[in-house]
Amino acid sequence: MGMLKKNPFGHYLYLKKWLIRIFGVLSHRRYRGFNELRIEGSEIIKNLPDNNVLFVSNHQTYFADVTAMFHVFNAALSGRVDSIKNVGYLWQPKLNIYYVAAKETMNSGLLTRIMAYAGAVSVERTWREKGKEVQREVNPNDHKNIGMALEDGWVITFPQGTTKPFKPIRKGTAHIIKQYKPIVIPIVIDGFRRSFDKKGLRVRKKGILQSFQIKEPLVIDYDNETIEEIVEKLEYAIEQHPSFLKVIPQEELEVMEALNKTRQWEY
Repeated sequence: MGMLKKNPFGHYLYLKKWLIRIFGVLSHRRYRGFNELRIEGSEIIKNLPDNNVLFVSNHQTYFADVTAMFHVFNAALSGRVDSIKNVGYLWQPKLNIYYVAAKETMNSGLLTRIMAYAGAVSVERTWREKGKEVQREVNPNDHKNIGMALEDGWVITFPQGTTKPFKPIRKGTAHIIKQYKPIVIPIVIDGFRRSFDKKGLRVRKKGILQSFQIKEPLVIDYDNETIEEIVEKLEYAIEQHPSFLKVIPQEELEVMEALNKTRQWEY
């Protein structure tokens, strides 16, 4: 690879490779050491095409979730099924993996700006900014950039747009799916909210079993299914449909909400 080769967003791939290696080494023990990551279904990863794949997942922390995905995807591509043993799989990482993140979050500090270079597709929230409710039109460049990332490779998105559980799926994800017709892979995670602070940068508690389940691609009729039907399909796939609340004890929900209130960003 030439040192001056860039991706469609103008990022130098050589620099991106080293950022993924460095962050991967620094974060590896968070999933295999301090805590344990239990992975299911990663054999699916190796059979996916090189581009136009959209991963949709529930969201528990700002950065620990997506970092785990970089580990799992690259480990699977190197032949490690359901395992991230031996961080050597990051020596030649897949460089066309992107993740959708709020522009406000990625511009909040030097560290997040550096992390953004590793693959963030920054978008403007249409419903919230600086902790306040807002109403703004969707920026058409945001959809265009996500489409550009899909054309180049794989994109990770958290369609609820928040780390709070059982919040509605944002319709923008369904519009992306209908427009660009990607292969859609659902992921369901758990344990990250208990392991890390809200940022996902600091380990809060050790000895937590984190779960990471990769499901089969969704069957979607891109031309005939409505936005609402796709949204509902996503809610069930990432286990965030309101019906799942009926099988979660109220005591557990109260504990989850209490944990959310104790996690604050510290600048």
